[in-house]
Amino acid sequence: MHPSPAAPAAPRQYLSFFLGEDEFALSILQVKEIIEYDTVTRIPSAPPFIRGVINLRGSVVPVVDLAVKLGLASAPVTKWSCIVVVEIQLGGEQVVVGVVADAVSQVVDFTAADIEPPPAFGTAVRMDYLQGMGRTEGKKFVLLLDINRVLSTQEIHVTQALEMEGPAPTPVLEAAAVGAVVAESAEASR
Repeated sequence: MHPSPAAPAAPRQYLSFFLGEDEFALSILQVKEIIEYDTVTRIPSAPPFIRGVINLRGSVVPVVDLAVKLGLASAPVTKWSCIVVVEIQLGGEQVVVGVVADAVSQVVDFTAADIEPPPAFGTAVRMDYLQGMGRTEGKKFVLLLDINRVLSTQEIHVTQALEMEGPAPTPVLEAAAVGAVVAESAEASR
């Protein structure tokens, strides 16, 4: 009896999305859902890459501006902007985080033969954030993110600690604004 040849590894599926003009992808197994970009509650004193938190069916989920975290320019919110809710492994626990994408592209299958190691230089993204580069049809590559490495445990814990501090303090009006409010009140009381 002859041993059977090893079966080729099944392709893995990735969700591709855009940050600016750059296309990235992450494992579809980590994607829980994709939601429309809607109300994101800012958290005072949060790191710049934290856009805030959302209420996801009663759970508080931090939202990360992935472009800022990767050192890219943050794009304004458009009708194509969305939040990709992912489950990441941090310090032995599963954490649900939303990441902002400028637009979701497609689900792509990559076999091991389609994935090249990341280049030693020439990308704006840190090499340890990448699993590799997926070769698509034609000459194009998609940067495959290791989302577990992009967000460190400490950063997420800072966000969770900020959530526990409670609601944002009442904004302080500048002197000119206070004067305008007082004048309006006085006018209304006449």
